[in-house]
Amino acid sequence: MFYPEYNKTFAMAEFQDSLAQSITSLRAKAEEAARTIATTDALEKFRIEFLARKGSVGQLFEELKSVPPDVKPKYGKLLNEFRIFVDALYQSAKTKIESTSAETDTFIDLTLPGRGLPLGTRHPITQTLDDIKSIFVSMGFGVVDGPEIEDDYHNFEALNFPPNHPARDMQDTFFLDKDVLLRTHTSPVQIRVMKERRPPLRVIMPGRVYRNEAISARSYCLFHQVEGLYVDRNVSFSELKGTLVAFARAFYGSSLKYKFRPSFFPFTEPSLEMDITCFLCSGKGCRVCKQSGWLEVLGAGMVHPNVLRNVGYDPEEFTGYAFGIGVERTTILRHNIPDIRLLFENDMRFLKQF
Repeated sequence: MFYPEYNKTFAMAEFQDSLAQSITSLRAKAEEAARTIATTDALEKFRIEFLARKGSVGQLFEELKSVPPDVKPKYGKLLNEFRIFVDALYQSAKTKIESTSAETDTFIDLTLPGRGLPLGTRHPITQTLDDIKSIFVSMGFGVVDGPEIEDDYHNFEALNFPPNHPARDMQDTFFLDKDVLLRTHTSPVQIRVMKERRPPLRVIMPGRVYRNEAISARSYCLFHQVEGLYVDRNVSFSELKGTLVAFARAFYGSSLKYKFRPSFFPFTEPSLEMDITCFLCSGKGCRVCKQSGWLEVLGAGMVHPNVLRNVGYDPEEFTGYAFGIGVERTTILRHNIPDIRLLFENDMRFLKQF
């Protein structure tokens, strides 16, 4: 009875040596193959050779079927550990390839030109303001600016608005204090410029102004003006008219018809308003021009002698003219916009049209 047991033990030892040699050999082979994996095809080849059902590891498990049952768990455990080791090699190589592929997909060629960012367009008020400034600059006018918070002297008194004068009622004012206010027009910049400079001077003064008015389709509490001023010796009323006609033709077109009407402004004398043929109806009459066929585009006049005296100019030596253009009104007329409030609501559906 001892001899059979001896044969069984010998057979088990022989199998153990054979399995160990097989595992050692395959381990070295798998490690070498895993080091050379660089593509998905090589990865798949590795899987088929070692981990597929008929691969090297699978064949070892097939051989395990002939092992006696009482020792099969021991060798089964050994083979499982080997399979886990080979699978770990496979997963490591797979992760490396996927990582390399992801890096390739997100590669940035720094030699390529940059992509242009989408740019917005200028606001229609800005477009109109820039066009007006461009025309007057080409005519020799400089551009100056002034504060939007003014005092009563510069906004009214120096511009020939005496205290309690009815002309002050023409402009509903936002008062911040007794004598401090948001400017109601850009004319105060005239006073500041004339006090700082001596004639000749030829400037325009664009900017925002504020009036305490009810907001509606035709009026707003905030708007923009472009004030113009030219002071020198022997400046005439004809020069004023010629400047305004040149501007109107450059801005609205050379074929327009125009007319001047007498008006009143405390800081100019004589004063006028300029009308042009309604370019929406060609002078036939429409809702915008109130069926008159004419559109008012600006007010102007010769600088009042009292204004010249207030800034230290001798009205016997110097004369000048001034004019004011409402930018919102000009924009509305230019683009046939039905409601001034559209210019301040920042609705992208509206602004993208410009």
